Amino acid sequence: MHILTFRPRRHSSPDRIILTLLLLLLFVAPPLVWARNVSGVETLRQTSKAFIEVADRASPAVVGIKVENKAPREQLWEWPFGEPYDPFEEDFFDFFFRRRSPRPRSPQPRSPQVAQGSGFIISADGYILTNNHLVGDAEKVMVKLVDGRELDAKIIGTDRGSDVAVIKIDSGGLTFLELGDSDSLEVGEWVLAIGNPFGLTRTVTAGIVSAKGRSGMGLVDYEDFIQTDAAINFGNSGGPLLNLDGKVIGINTAIVGSSGNIGIGFAIPVNMAKGIYKQLIDTGTVVRGFLGVGPRDLTPEMAAYFGLDDIKGVIIAEIVKESAAEKAGLKHNDIIVEFNGLPVENANEFRNRVAMLKPGTKVEMVVLRDGKRKKITVELGELTPESQSRGVRPQALEQIGLTVQDLTDDLARGLGYKDLTGVIVTDVTPGSLAARAGITRGTLIMEVNQKPVKNTIDFNKAMEQAATEGTVLLWVSNGRYNFYVALKLPEK
Repeated sequence: MHILTFRPRRHSSPDRIILTLLLLLLFVAPPLVWARNVSGVETLRQTSKAFIEVADRASPAVVGIKVENKAPREQLWEWPFGEPYDPFEEDFFDFFFRRRSPRPRSPQPRSPQVAQGSGFIISADGYILTNNHLVGDAEKVMVKLVDGRELDAKIIGTDRGSDVAVIKIDSGGLTFLELGDSDSLEVGEWVLAIGNPFGLTRTVTAGIVSAKGRSGMGLVDYEDFIQTDAAINFGNSGGPLLNLDGKVIGINTAIVGSSGNIGIGFAIPVNMAKGIYKQLIDTGTVVRGFLGVGPRDLTPEMAAYFGLDDIKGVIIAEIVKESAAEKAGLKHNDIIVEFNGLPVENANEFRNRVAMLKPGTKVEMVVLRDGKRKKITVELGELTPESQSRGVRPQALEQIGLTVQDLTDDLARGLGYKDLTGVIVTDVTPGSLAARAGITRGTLIMEVNQKPVKNTIDFNKAMEQAATEGTVLLWVSNGRYNFYVALKLPEK
């Protein structure tokens, strides 16, 4: 029989060190892990306390708004699927307080309609910020305060271009919210939304800033939306979006989705609302500066053609006759890279910045012309319906009664135009040739007189040519069907 014996082995010095470290890890690691867990829970508690503090301070200044409208209304905006847009119903981005409710295409007398939304007090004497699409056409506005009082409100002023409105109640000593700085917001920052979704008063939801500078939605003329995943639903419209300091950084305005929150909500930046609020308080109307150019985003191909390193800036596609731009010497194909001392990023941002300035304001611009930087001083004119239509819109568009914009990826997804090209109809004049032919807001125009159009530049050129021919043949889509529309232009 063989017997195996094992003798204890003397450990070398390195072995002892390793064994000691293993023992230390065995006894020390669990407390360290526990300490980390405790630290994580405490962080969550502190975050929760921050939310509680903001909600406690801000909620008393958030009000419920009930509006009533008895007047017959013209059709304002139709879905591409034939369902009309209406301030008390629903468009493809679902202004929050509305429900789907089909109605006749022609204006008819209507029984009283009631809609509900939100707003927030911004002064102790009762001034309230909210949305134009909530109160803009209202005959009667009621405000419900946190203490249960219901007071009549006066409409001080509304601005359809930005969807901002100011109303006032006759009361004093009210809790109000401080307006913050939306320009300092960062993507990923915590925000809270407070409002009255589905009539549930002062509901608080939390999320983050998902994106900034969203535009091309076709909701309003001047878009620079903050996108958030804070839960926003029908009835939140007009309520505040707050940072962790409890300051307002946005006015909740729209959501994507027809049945409620899906984590994509939009708010008007408060910095845009500040200037509009002041004008509405002072005069009851908003006056905007007007430069008189048709700005277009630079594409990589354009940048390469002009020898540019990046695609920041905007190229001037059109100059309005007798406008501030023409008087200052701006030219077609100039590339605007600076405006009022700040870089120009894109056409939408540039357009918003011009519109936020008052007529008569003198601004310095830097343009690239023939590869060289050139400084130009411009005194802005006033944006009026007449100045908007002068020069930039082809005459044929005036005759048939529609306006268009480029088809963005967001619009293509939202309207069912994926993989298609063309321009989106953004407005149709009631009673116009386009309206009588069945063209509605949201229609996609893919061809003009058998010529494909990929953007507004192509479309305007094709329409100018069509004006000389007297007839316009449009190939359009409503999201379900493609069809032709033939329009005979009035004889000059």
